[in-house]
This record gives sequence, structure tokens and C-alpha cells, in this order.
Amino acid sequence: MEAFEHERVVMAGGRRSGLPIIVAVHSTALGPAIGGCRTWRYPGWPEAVADALRLSAAMTLKCAVAGLPCGGGKSVIALPSATMLTADRRRAVFLDLGDLVESLGGEFGVSEDVGTTAQDLLVAREQTAYAYGLPTSAGGIGEPAAPTAVGVHSAIKVTCARLFGSPMLAGRKFTIIGTGQVGSRLAGQLAADGASLLLSDIDPAKRVLAEELGAAWAEPDEALTKETESLVPAALGGLLTQETVETLRCKAIVGPANNQLADDVLADRLADRRILWAPDFVVNAGGVIYGVTVEVGKGSTQEAMARVRAIGETLSQVYALADANGITPSAAAHRLAGERIATAPRPSAST
Repeated sequence: MEAFEHERVVMAGGRRSGLPIIVAVHSTALGPAIGGCRTWRYPGWPEAVADALRLSAAMTLKCAVAGLPCGGGKSVIALPSATMLTADRRRAVFLDLGDLVESLGGEFGVSEDVGTTAQDLLVAREQTAYAYGLPTSAGGIGEPAAPTAVGVHSAIKVTCARLFGSPMLAGRKFTIIGTGQVGSRLAGQLAADGASLLLSDIDPAKRVLAEELGAAWAEPDEALTKETESLVPAALGGLLTQETVETLRCKAIVGPANNQLADDVLADRLADRRILWAPDFVVNAGGVIYGVTVEVGKGSTQEAMARVRAIGETLSQVYALADANGITPSAAAHRLAGERIATAPRPSAST
């Protein structure tokens, strides 16, 4: 039987909402685990648990490489496919989430993820002190998409400098798949840089953004195979599968989506195809860096944004380690994370 690497996985039916809620704590070696709550529709609870396990493991890597005093965790509110949340039931399930988080006694702190808003977390805060990413009106950081996009932008510049010899983005070709909170902000930044953009989203209404930015548009099933210099995954994970990797026509992949690789071995296949993949858990750490610095560490917004912009420097370190050891950037980033976790001080045994 394969070893189970998570420290704790808890699943409970919300006593108010009746909905299943999952919290996966992957590691607390560097400090209390932190991670978002994903509110999403799943075929069944096994798929929801699997998602929580994958996402929480990625959070451990993200926090470790970013140098944060936190471990990795994730929570999932698993909605049956036909469920529509009324306002009352939505409030109920986030109160339930707060109960479950509080029961862990600070081992896990919850923040925003797909399907969850700052207002939802404010509801969870009624039941637990370990809910973060609150609205700015309540003293929180609000929507974390802006710092996330800034961090991705710095990673893109470093990647372009590596591939083309310059961080200047004017005239460079980018395909952005997913134009939600982060993807749309990133599109605006790249357009301001003078980049040539192709945008794609499952929501056809997002085509308006492409028109506003002077970008081309393609349907999601077409965008992935369009010729471009840099592919920017900015939607849900799992975009890069054994099948899709063979159809790519790009030189680099650098974007904010979590768990972009359907299987870790695909990092090797991308390297074989001479496609530079910037590890997602390095690139998309801006939101958690900002949130931990401001809400948990009580640092200034200026300090937080400086750490977010340093994502580019961290990625440069990953690329340098990969070059020095003849390994992929993915393997290099995993090595950095593993070294930091392995050397973390352990609490002394009580006598």
C-alpha cells in the first residue's frame, strides 16, 4: 500500500447545511497549515477528497519555496452537481466550515479559493479566528487576485529573460486560458506592456475583455494548440495531460493555475519537448505571500508587495538550480521545498 503523506484529513457533514466539507492538512513542519477553501461541484465525495489532497500538497510546496512560516492545507466544500446555493444555505455552509476549522485548534487556517469570496470567509470568522482573506472593510486583505497577478507578471518577465535574453514583453506572444480574477488582471498588465495576446475562457461573455484590450480570442479547445511564445494557464488545474502536452506549440508555460500538470511526470515530457515549464506553486504564490505577511504576520502592504515581486527572484533561483544539476525546474523547485522542510526546527520533546 502506498504511504499516506498527509498529517490529517477530516470530512464532516455540515450540521446546518448538510453539505460535505473536507479539510486536508498536508504538513505543519514549517508552521500551521494554511490554504484556501474551494467551493465546487464534484461527481461525488471521493473526487472532492482527491482534489483536497492534491491542492494541500501543492500548498506545502508553495509555502516552503516562498519562505513562509506555514505548512500546506486545503479545504473543499463539495457541492452535488445539481445543488444551487441559496443565500441562506451559503451562509449556513460557511458557518459549518468555521466550525470544522475551529475544531482543529489553529492547525489549519482557511482563506479564499475558487468559488469562495472574502464575504464567505467573514461568515466563517463568526465561528473561528482562523479564517483569513477577509474583506478590507473588516480589516482583511480582500480579493487576493491582484497580488497573485503581480507575482505571475514578475515570473513571466524572468522566464522571458531566460528564453529571449530580455525581460521586455513588448511584442511577445501570450495565450491566456482563463480570464477570471487573476487572468483578467494579468491580461491587462501584459497589454500595457505591449504584448500580443490571445485570450480564452469557457464564459463567452469574457470576449468583451479581449475586445477592450485589442486581443485575439479563441475557444478553450482551440486556444491550447495555437502557436504562441508563452502559454499562461489561468483557470482550473489539470490542463496539461499526456494528450494535450503533445499538441502544444509554445516555448514556455508560466501561469497562475494550480496543479497544472495532470501527472508530475509530464514535467519531464515538457523538458523533452524543449518547453520551459515554470512550476505553478512558485509562480502563483503572490496571494498567499501577501495574505500571510499582512493578516497573519501583521506586516505592511509595502513589505508584502516587495515579497510578492520577489517571486521572480525565487524563480530565477529555481532555474539556476535546475541548470546546475541538469534537472527540470519542477525537480529543482521540489528540491528547494524539501530542503527547507527537512531543515525546519522541530519542537523539542517534553520531559
